[in-house]
Amino acid sequence: MDMYGRSGDLVDARLVFDEMARPDSVCWNILITASSRGGRLEDAFGLFRSMLACGVAQSMPTAVTVAVIVPACAKGRHLQTGRSVHGYVVKTGLESDTLCGNALVSMYAKYGGSRAMDDAHRAFSSIRCKDVVSWNSIIAGYIENGLFQEALVLFSQMISQGFLPNYSTVANILPMCAFTEFGRYHGKEVHGFVVRHGLEMDISVCNALMRHYSKVFELKALESIFASMDVRDIVTWNTIIAGYVMNGYHSRALDLFQGLLSTGIPPDSVSFISLLTACAQLRDVKAGIGVHGYILRRPVLLQETSLMNALVTFYSQCDRFDDAFCSFTDILNKDLISWNAILSACANSEKRIEEFIRLLGEMSHQWDSVTVLNVIRMSAFCGIKRVREAHGWSLRVGYTGETSVANAILDAYVKCGCSQDASILFRNLAGRNIVTDNIMISCYMKNNCIEDAEVIFNHMAEKDLTSWNLMIQLYAQNDMDDQAFSLFNHLQSEGLKPDVVSITSILEACIHLCSVQLVRQCHTYMLRASLEDIHLEGALLDAYSKCGNITNAYNIFQVSPKKDLITFTAMIGCYAMHGMAEEAVELFSKMLKIDIRPDHVVLTTLLSACSHAGLVDAGIKIFKSIREIHRVEPTAEHYACMVDLLARSGRLQDAYMFALDMPPHVVNANAWGSLLGACKVHGEVEIGQLAADHLFSMEAGDIGNYVIMSNIYAADEKWDGVESVRKLMKSKDMKKPAGCSWIEVDKTRHLFIASDVKHQDRSCIYDMLGSLYQQIKDTQTQNMATVKSM
Repeated sequence: MDMYGRSGDLVDARLVFDEMARPDSVCWNILITASSRGGRLEDAFGLFRSMLACGVAQSMPTAVTVAVIVPACAKGRHLQTGRSVHGYVVKTGLESDTLCGNALVSMYAKYGGSRAMDDAHRAFSSIRCKDVVSWNSIIAGYIENGLFQEALVLFSQMISQGFLPNYSTVANILPMCAFTEFGRYHGKEVHGFVVRHGLEMDISVCNALMRHYSKVFELKALESIFASMDVRDIVTWNTIIAGYVMNGYHSRALDLFQGLLSTGIPPDSVSFISLLTACAQLRDVKAGIGVHGYILRRPVLLQETSLMNALVTFYSQCDRFDDAFCSFTDILNKDLISWNAILSACANSEKRIEEFIRLLGEMSHQWDSVTVLNVIRMSAFCGIKRVREAHGWSLRVGYTGETSVANAILDAYVKCGCSQDASILFRNLAGRNIVTDNIMISCYMKNNCIEDAEVIFNHMAEKDLTSWNLMIQLYAQNDMDDQAFSLFNHLQSEGLKPDVVSITSILEACIHLCSVQLVRQCHTYMLRASLEDIHLEGALLDAYSKCGNITNAYNIFQVSPKKDLITFTAMIGCYAMHGMAEEAVELFSKMLKIDIRPDHVVLTTLLSACSHAGLVDAGIKIFKSIREIHRVEPTAEHYACMVDLLARSGRLQDAYMFALDMPPHVVNANAWGSLLGACKVHGEVEIGQLAADHLFSMEAGDIGNYVIMSNIYAADEKWDGVESVRKLMKSKDMKKPAGCSWIEVDKTRHLFIASDVKHQDRSCIYDMLGSLYQQIKDTQTQNMATVKSM
């Protein structure tokens, strides 16, 4: 009978049982166990009731029977049946039995709820001789029901009563220790206990400890355990790789994966999911494609839906929609996560609206909140009308009760530029959280409403790093550099660590101050904190460049392990800014040779470099290549650069004709402004007048254009023209702002304003300026005397 039961042949097992004249409890237990194992729970319950009804002493349920039938009750969520069994246990005095008690504790714990946990605790207290399984069952029950404090108290009692925790205890208690500071202390206590009792030799215990330390962001402890392990399995490698990814050390995760391959242990789907996450964060498309190739070479991995979902997400985050869609079509068993992943890929771009609608129509799964979030995100690309429709629909179906959905609607209003709608929704939201406040701060940031953003920020009960980053960015973009640095220091005093966004924002303030010293401090922090981001590298390179330190900028470019379009654009921009046009053109050629496709930004930078260096022929050649070779449609910036290039070289007529021939959609004030500025340099009044006429209609409020035209008239002694421009400025109530410049000497910034009478050292400054002016006059007099004597 046992043989038939173990092989799943319940029919033959029952036939054997029925032929027995007086089956004892062992026979009943075998048949009940076989029925429960085979999923025939009702049959198991029926056998238990028959067992009770037979009334024969040798056939009555025993502790083993209870240990079999109670898990079946838990499996089928038959709590009432379980309580009946519990009643039998109490009547027969089996309640104190360890085997029965453990089964009852486990059943109540799995069912969950406050009443069930009270029953579990009573069953646990009734066990006369508790073992490790008893403690593990009750601790696991409290953890599964979110009662972490109670679980920690029981764990302490377990140790104080002399019980030695095993792997199950450690595996249960450690994940919960990551949620509270009190729990983190217990995590270290568990680790100490493991070491003291030699449990660190158990690979499963070490893996559990590593998972804990990765969740509480203690990387050194994680690495220490990994290094101390003599034997490692795939779970060990997956845990440390995932730990690096979770803590933002994505390059280290990729390096460690190479170490995994060298051991001969084959990576599994979990390994690749972590790896794809790292590749997405680094935007390392080449490495991600390599992972995809490995997956294709192992067809069994293609059946892992979670892995294929990760592949879709990777391509989506790297803005490679076609590859994301191909990966999506390769998923054999698409689940809701699969559909949400491809919908999210579409929702990243306004160009994918049609694909989004089509995929949404093909989707057969029931929508969840993530699907709704994608619909709302896409509605932001379709305009305010669609956002309001999505908002109304969410209200009707009741989704706005979910804070994440409400936040998505608020964000959609912000992206559409409807700050008034956003403000109304923000005021009426009941379940606001940090994300809600951050979205509203970003709204005010886009509209430069500094005071409104400060009100929200200062009233936030709790702030995350994003909150601080938004305010630093707001101050930096409004030239409020002292406030930006004050917040940057404050966030660190709050125990937060600046991330890529923090450093990128504060670098903008460093550029405003032209402070190489502050840029170096940011650079040092990046190295110390191991911040790895290609965009941040580009921002740092740009900051050094704009602060005049080309050497450091070039060094960053040289040591960058993964040079991409962003890095090349930043370095080409550095050369362009410092008049090194030939170096810029040469670097651009090297970029093309390694198959990096240029975008409109790097082409604009290159044209600007040629313009400032007077490389007319090279500039014309590059402009022609934009459409013919690189298949990029020339933008307004490209045309403006070409006008500037021709005008600077003195070819004013060619520049004027080029500006007139610009397509309507790219006509811009920058082009005409460049032409007007060149006319001032070359003393060209007629073309200057024509350029000014365009600018006066396009930028009526820009005082600079009026000043330049007035100066052109004055240089040609056309005083009537000067007077007419001044009258025009007066009629528009225009006043020229005072000139301002600054310089950093010995780490101190000095600010100078034209005609300043408030500077503390004004007397010395004006004396020095007078002395320099006199020296210039004396030199001019000497030169004139020399010329006359020749």
